[in-house]
Amino acid sequence: VYATRGEVGEISDPVLATQENLGQVRESELRAALTVLSVPHLWFLDYHDSGMAGSPANHYPHALMNAGPADVIGKLVAIIRQFRPQVLITFDETGGYGHPDHIAMYKNTVGAFHSAADGVQYPEAGPSHAVSKLYFTSLSRHQFETLAEWMQGQEAEMFKDKDPADMGIPDDRISVMLDVERWQDLKASAQAMHRTQIYPNNAMLSLPNELQRKWRSTEIYQLAASRVGPDVVGENDLFAHVS
Repeated sequence: VYATRGEVGEISDPVLATQENLGQVRESELRAALTVLSVPHLWFLDYHDSGMAGSPANHYPHALMNAGPADVIGKLVAIIRQFRPQVLITFDETGGYGHPDHIAMYKNTVGAFHSAADGVQYPEAGPSHAVSKLYFTSLSRHQFETLAEWMQGQEAEMFKDKDPADMGIPDDRISVMLDVERWQDLKASAQAMHRTQIYPNNAMLSLPNELQRKWRSTEIYQLAASRVGPDVVGENDLFAHVS
């Protein structure tokens, strides 16, 4: 589920898109990436990209960050009740790196998790459905510290005025840590489809291949809510206890 098409993002190469058609180009890139991953379902909520915090796009009336929660949650509830998933995954409260739209989706997805199970709310969206578990996708503090250690001496601004010890989540908040090494080449191929977002000076892309592989080979999740009990240490399974 994608709330916007990234219409006001930066363009890595002016040959690839213009600001006027960027949303259309990014949708095409996304569809290409999903084809690589063999993902058969895609929904757009059709809000406008809010841009980074403090940018003029924050004031667009149709920007996601300005949308009423009832409207956004209603659209998500309709999708949940149609698709009837067992597990829901969204951003954590930081939005990954503070993007207003990511933070908005964190808040609204939490709301939709609860509302979809309540048949009194949004009756027009179909029969209620109780998703078993809600997870936040996150990055660990250890990942940021490893990254910062390599970047010492590099001309990168990722950690300018930031302490990596304050970034990411501590180990005691990690519920599931998945080793996805066997899929990391597939992930890299899908990422390569997002050509308008692959910048020559991107600090992440300047990492040695070994470090990039290590970064892509681990996925971290926090259990935010569960209707089937808590995750047990050692299970390491997003679908544990889900029937």
